[in-house]
Amino acid sequence: MRWAVPEAEFMDPGTLGCQGCGGALSMRHVLKELGDDAVAVLPACCWSIIDGPWPVHALEIPVFHTAFETAAVVATGVKAAKQAKGKDTTVVAWAGDGGTFDIGLQALSGAAERNEDIVFVCYDNEAYMNTGIQRSSATPAGTWTTTTPDQRPEPRPKKDIMAIMAAHRIPYAATATTAYPQDLARKVRTAVAMKGGLRFLHLLSACPPGWKIPADQAIEAMRRAVRCNVFPLFEVRDGRETTITVFPRDPLPVEDYFSLQGRFKPLLADPEMLDAVRAGVTERWESLVERHDRTRDRMAAAAT
Repeated sequence: MRWAVPEAEFMDPGTLGCQGCGGALSMRHVLKELGDDAVAVLPACCWSIIDGPWPVHALEIPVFHTAFETAAVVATGVKAAKQAKGKDTTVVAWAGDGGTFDIGLQALSGAAERNEDIVFVCYDNEAYMNTGIQRSSATPAGTWTTTTPDQRPEPRPKKDIMAIMAAHRIPYAATATTAYPQDLARKVRTAVAMKGGLRFLHLLSACPPGWKIPADQAIEAMRRAVRCNVFPLFEVRDGRETTITVFPRDPLPVEDYFSLQGRFKPLLADPEMLDAVRAGVTERWESLVERHDRTRDRMAAAAT
């Protein structure tokens, strides 16, 4: 059966997002799968601006704006209030990489450890874009930001947030991107249907100003991230069952992803760092494939 995009819209046109904003497009796609029985919790992030100034906002569902570090705990409270009223509303914490990898990690870890019944979505544009493109722990090695200029790019690799969330043994964690909308839609539906525990979605979301790409190249940049194995699409159930959901056909060299974006100019100018990054991409992909194969073998053995 062919997948069809739901016709209902829960995000109004004419938002305050930049042209080509991956975070805005991600929200639109996710809301189509969530439906109208949902509440969004927005900490400080680009979406604090995109949603618009009070008393209007861009979303056709209730929105709770909160402090940078509190998305997970506020979502937990909203869910408890809904349950106290006998309602099974889906509560979604929607945070950027700063509110997930860095400032919001403590609250997220606590909610994951308690296995709270919420969906936590990280739209990851790989820096603090809303406040001027400062580096976060989601920023890849060798990337230009306003706090890591060309003269001294940060060599540290991006934090492995999926490994951190899987270590909490939550029911479901998955990566996705709007460049592969069917994969994204299926994962959102899975997360919503899987009641009774924290579900985590990590969405790569292009930021044209921060990534130094034309607005019309945002989808292509996210697609290349997958095709170059820089951002694999996979899901983890109960912290151990790993399944790759999109295997790139004829993977592209990592340079095809980096060369599209001006922010990687320092990386491409440093052969030693580029070799290290390339080796890291290969190592992480091979490790992921090994976990995928072990899961497949366990499932096959259990079925016999």
